[in-house]
Amino acid sequence: MAKKCAVTGKKATFGNRITRRGKAKYLGGVGRKTTGITRRKFKPNLQKIRVEVDGKVVRMWVSVKAIRSGLVKKPTKHKPFDPAKAKI
Repeated sequence: MAKKCAVTGKKATFGNRITRRGKAKYLGGVGRKTTGITRRKFKPNLQKIRVEVDGKVVRMWVSVKAIRSGLVKKPTKHKPFDPAKAKI
């Protein structure tokens, strides 16, 4: 299964990378010529984080935009161990 944001549904999209050569007309040349077109991927910024879903903590791929906008709830961290309160 391809990586996809579990919240927003963002996934990789495809486009073209165009390679050109020559000098632009406005600089005195004869114009830029296309010498190659190759496929490329536009990948979203996905992070694998721990998310709290219905009281359970699960790891899932989430886009950074969803994390920063507060669309996911991160699990609460436990308090550190305090030996003074520990039962002996």
